[in-house]
Amino acid sequence: MPNYSADDIVDLKNKKKRRKRIIKLVVFLAAVMIAATLYATKDSWIPELRGIGRQYKTIVNSGQLAKGNFPIEIGGETGYQLRYTDEKIAVLNDTYLYIYNTEGNLLKKRQHAYMNSVLCSANGRFLVYENGGSKFTVEDDETVFYNKAYDDKNILFVRISSQGYTAAVTTSDNYNCEISIYDNKGKFIYGRKCTEMVSDISFINNSTGCKLSFVRAENGQLTTCVQELDLSSRSGEKWTSPGLNTLGLDLSATSESAFVYGDKACGFVDDSGKISSFYTYDGDTAGGASAGGKAVVAVNNDDTRKYTAALFADDKSEPLTIELDSPAVDVAVYGGLAYVMCRKHITAYDFDGKVRSTVDVSDSYDGFVKGKDHIFLKGYNKIDRIDFESGE
Repeated sequence: MPNYSADDIVDLKNKKKRRKRIIKLVVFLAAVMIAATLYATKDSWIPELRGIGRQYKTIVNSGQLAKGNFPIEIGGETGYQLRYTDEKIAVLNDTYLYIYNTEGNLLKKRQHAYMNSVLCSANGRFLVYENGGSKFTVEDDETVFYNKAYDDKNILFVRISSQGYTAAVTTSDNYNCEISIYDNKGKFIYGRKCTEMVSDISFINNSTGCKLSFVRAENGQLTTCVQELDLSSRSGEKWTSPGLNTLGLDLSATSESAFVYGDKACGFVDDSGKISSFYTYDGDTAGGASAGGKAVVAVNNDDTRKYTAALFADDKSEPLTIELDSPAVDVAVYGGLAYVMCRKHITAYDFDGKVRSTVDVSDSYDGFVKGKDHIFLKGYNKIDRIDFESGE
């Protein structure tokens, strides 16, 4: 056993005291540095901290039908189409285009002579075109901005952007189709003859570019590819994606991604043209919608009585599947929420799958259109309106 003198013991005690003081000093300085860092970055972490533990209260809307000018009675022999944009709704039947404000006041009534007419809308403008015909019109409740008519080809479809640009896909003598793009005054700015059959077009980057989908046969089945075009470039094409194993029905694009809604499956293509998400339906699709890089698809399987909604928070996430209590009828994406209509109710979900709001409705409606503060319900020959708060 070692022998310690009194001086040695004193030195040991002093060393221990110094060590403790040094440790306390280091801990104090570290705490000061952490506090200073947290204070300097408070604007980024305080909002997140405030959100911890926050529970959204489910809003139950009354579902009371609006009075006054509602319901809007619809005539015609072949049904009607309903669109909403910029606090206005437009109704197109086989004879007339009607434009109303959200209170149901008629702002415009115009007779058209289009066969197989189709209605689109964006940022306060309405596009009416003649599927299989030769004409289309861009207008609002006050002005007809421009008309187009083709002498030697037929219109397959036309799309309109938020900036008022239009893309018309028409037949072609020597190609599968042709694309003609016009600015918001109707001036031709881009044309392309296509060897593939283009199925949809979606503008991006303030209408300086677009993404299109086309269908091709691969290994004995139909697939849908997405292609990005730069309208200011002579070559135009930037990339083409591999084929998604589905017949694409609708394309919704942003600069970062493109969502293909198909008959048997759906999926996202990222900003480099790679398939980043893919979902195959277990049943028949009841509707699909996408906006702002988010998407929702509803699927009904009557054999198993299983009804689901798949929520896509972005182009790289696997879909979140929600079970529904009855068959889905229609869907929409609006204000960062997914809206799912079943036979007797409409529910708004966030993309974490939480119910944000709900409302009971009659089972006599076969669809809906979401507006800023309202939902417009599509009946057989009438349109009703209900107030709908969703906490967006």
